[in-house]
Amino acid sequence: MKPIETGVGPSGPADAVALRLAAGERDPLADVCPQPFALAAAPSAAARAEGRALDLAAIDAAYARLRARRSFLVVEGAGGLLVPIAAELSMADLALRFALPLLVVARAALGTINHTRLTLDAARARGLAVAGVVISYSGGALGAADRANLDELRGELGAALIGEIPPLAAGELPAAGQLNLDALISSAVSGRSIS
Repeated sequence: MKPIETGVGPSGPADAVALRLAAGERDPLADVCPQPFALAAAPSAAARAEGRALDLAAIDAAYARLRARRSFLVVEGAGGLLVPIAAELSMADLALRFALPLLVVARAALGTINHTRLTLDAARARGLAVAGVVISYSGGALGAADRANLDELRGELGAALIGEIPPLAAGELPAAGQLNLDALISSAVSGRSIS
């Protein structure tokens, strides 16, 4: 599920379409993404630009329908843990609302140590379980400084680091062993944080 997607063009919510495809295309796109917005901005800003308010009831209803049909549900955020989705409501609040453990995706770029540590601190301060951290190399090749920072981050994360995803072509999947899915699923099902 991608409850809120911004930057949605004429071909529809691309992230939600990809999630729906990965899940076997059994669910209506309107349930996978009940709140699409055109402006590629924070959800609260994108909704305001369209003169709309975020419809939390629509998100709740779509989530309930998906949970009733699925034994396991992955819900993708938008913009980061503290991005505002409505007045006084953030992505963290949505995760709390659904009692979902987090999988933090850290970027393989300058600033990743601070960004990842702040995200983990904010999650834990709000009582959110963290199922793990994945490092994403979506930016391509890394320089020496980026590699050194990632070595530092890996050391800090320890068992919380469940994998690293290299740059992938459209439709390409990570190789087996790049993600510790057993640790991720165990943590997500138990609701406990990996430390």
